[in-house]
Amino acid sequence: MSERSRDLFSQARQVIPGGVNSPVRAFKSVGRDPVFVASAGGCQIFDVDGKSYIDYVGSWGPMILGHAHPEVIAAIKDAADRGTSFGAPTENEVLLAQKIVQGVPSVEMVRLVNSGTEAVMSAIRVARAYTGKDKILKMAGCYHGHDNSMLVKAGSGAITLGIPDSPGVPAALAQLTLTVPYNDLAAVEQVLRKEAGQIACLIVEPVAGNMGVIPPAPGYLQGLRDLTSQYGVLLIFDEVITGFRLAFGGAQSVYGVIPDMTCLGKIIGGGLPVGAYGGKRQIMEIVAPSGPVYQAGTLSGNPLAVAAGLKTLELLEDDAVYAHIDQITGQLCRGLQDQLQEFRIPCQLNRVGSLFTLFFTQKKVTDYDSAKSADTERFSRYFRVMLEEGIYLPPSQFEALFVSIAHTEREVEKTLEASERALHSLSQ
Repeated sequence: MSERSRDLFSQARQVIPGGVNSPVRAFKSVGRDPVFVASAGGCQIFDVDGKSYIDYVGSWGPMILGHAHPEVIAAIKDAADRGTSFGAPTENEVLLAQKIVQGVPSVEMVRLVNSGTEAVMSAIRVARAYTGKDKILKMAGCYHGHDNSMLVKAGSGAITLGIPDSPGVPAALAQLTLTVPYNDLAAVEQVLRKEAGQIACLIVEPVAGNMGVIPPAPGYLQGLRDLTSQYGVLLIFDEVITGFRLAFGGAQSVYGVIPDMTCLGKIIGGGLPVGAYGGKRQIMEIVAPSGPVYQAGTLSGNPLAVAAGLKTLELLEDDAVYAHIDQITGQLCRGLQDQLQEFRIPCQLNRVGSLFTLFFTQKKVTDYDSAKSADTERFSRYFRVMLEEGIYLPPSQFEALFVSIAHTEREVEKTLEASERALHSLSQ
């Protein structure tokens, strides 16, 4: 760790809880202190001492075009010249909403908010109001933001830090959140039957990305669609990660399963804070001021964030973007698989599109329990060597790696060279 990063982290801990503004950034689970970033460009980030790293975090997903894409930066600068916040409607809000409706099959109307957490919180409120029911059903290990109801058996940093149920969540509220294993349709049907008439919605990451990448089993998403329809429960896809990443229409367009509502974030802000929730017209029309369900936000539809998101989505309409990212990710993952076999390291590589995770376990990883079988100490050792070699991975076993259009064969080669050295050290 650089002296400058060490000094900044020491200062940060005096004024920020844990020295970071989001828990996984603290690098606690990988046994070192965090790198402080000064700048980024393309697929590289640069720390405060000027060292460069090939970045597979991508600000946790939104930088699908790479950091500081010139057209996105130009759109932000142009918007900033005209004002940073109005608290009033703008033309670009309409254009971004139209682009989302055009791209995401389930979305007929959409409301912009400021984060994925806010999108989920709002969608669940709408689902409860629309159905007149209070309980919600989620999958263990799926992370849907830090709203109280969603911190029951949550993924992401909650797994990393070993606190899957957060203090401060009222017990009465937690009792309204039911959980079942991911990829287990029988468990879903059992709960829906037992709680018939009480569950407002089932929310799921169509591709789990917050306990590491876990793809849906064949027929799983369609099974959820069939069961929720049968029991009168709204199906919500949390596509904060997968939306506009796996395809322009998100995971639902890839798997051909259409939910009632969808939550979005990350990419639709082009690197600035944005979230959105949308769905069928008859559901969304109960949101104020059209209907009685109140939700508001001074910075919702912020002109800078909307400009960045709109330009990003315009660039993603080119199918060549997804073709390139898929090709590069495939090349990298095939190389990693070959290395794991060569060094006989027990590890599962789960990949969907430009998302993947290396789980250091012999078990096939299909849900929360099998993800937790991963050897976090072995991952930490791998992470530390990779970081020293200039490869910036998510500082947690239970996160996705993100590939961008800025990654090329050159970065793949460098990453595989570093990984060979890291795996060699694990095999000693």
